[in-house]
Amino acid sequence: MLNGFFDLQVNGYAGVDFNQNDLKLDDLHSACSKLKEDNVAGILATIITDDLDRMKARLQRLVQLRDQDELIQEIIYGLHIEGPFINPKVGFRGAHSEDKIMPAQVEIMKQLLDAAQGLTRIVTLAPEVDDGYKVISMLAKTGITVSAGHSDASIDELQAAINEGLTMFTHLGNGCPMIMPRHDNIIQRALYLADKLWLCFIADGIHIVFPALHNYMRLAGYDKCIVVTDAMAGAGAVPGKYKIGDQELVVGQDRIVRKPGGTSLAGSAIDMRQCRHNLKHQLDLNEQQINQLTFTNPKKAINFLA
Repeated sequence: MLNGFFDLQVNGYAGVDFNQNDLKLDDLHSACSKLKEDNVAGILATIITDDLDRMKARLQRLVQLRDQDELIQEIIYGLHIEGPFINPKVGFRGAHSEDKIMPAQVEIMKQLLDAAQGLTRIVTLAPEVDDGYKVISMLAKTGITVSAGHSDASIDELQAAINEGLTMFTHLGNGCPMIMPRHDNIIQRALYLADKLWLCFIADGIHIVFPALHNYMRLAGYDKCIVVTDAMAGAGAVPGKYKIGDQELVVGQDRIVRKPGGTSLAGSAIDMRQCRHNLKHQLDLNEQQINQLTFTNPKKAINFLA
């Protein structure tokens, strides 16, 4: 293995939910310790769609705890804000709460950025809900990586967003309905623009079956692809009941994360070591390619070259 892993999307780990309202220093330290033990060199802690005040408080809490602990500073390089500016339609919104989703607004985005106190590295939003692409433009001008996700943007909307600074697509193949038009769909559109976007994928064989993942990466090119986990608290932990924010989730023996009694996916319980195993043994990638997908490209995508 050439390097550790750098994961751009981690909602929680080792039984600890980063989106909880009362995150404790000891718990976050423990999660970061387990991440380091699992050869993760750095992550972006991810806060997802919720009530605006709760999102701000959770961002502020992560910043406060990070300031108090050297290990947390080492592992949590920055923050990834996923939502609340996403497509509210069934399928596209995924596990995000419909009543908390809203159209993109510059002033609300600034409030979230202020709460994150300069640690925001990625914002995921749906370009089609950003009227005039004002939020995308504002974020790009501040050096924050803007990523499309939970989106059904048209080719024209994606291209216009790229012109304003969009450079990434979050967990492509997820945050979209199970049934879509065969040819004109968001996956095909993003792949069509792969030369202009970093494409992120969850390499667990659950969110995307391995033959499809192989096809997507081969088409886009390994120079433009990134592997993330989208891990929630059940990653690096045993099957059982967990939460992300106020949502109850169950990690089954099959490692699939679902809402109780539901069938839709809600984050993942995979870790980067298993992603590496899958890339090697399911996609037949070599160590250099795996390192590129799990370490080099993620750092390039957020301009973290140190």
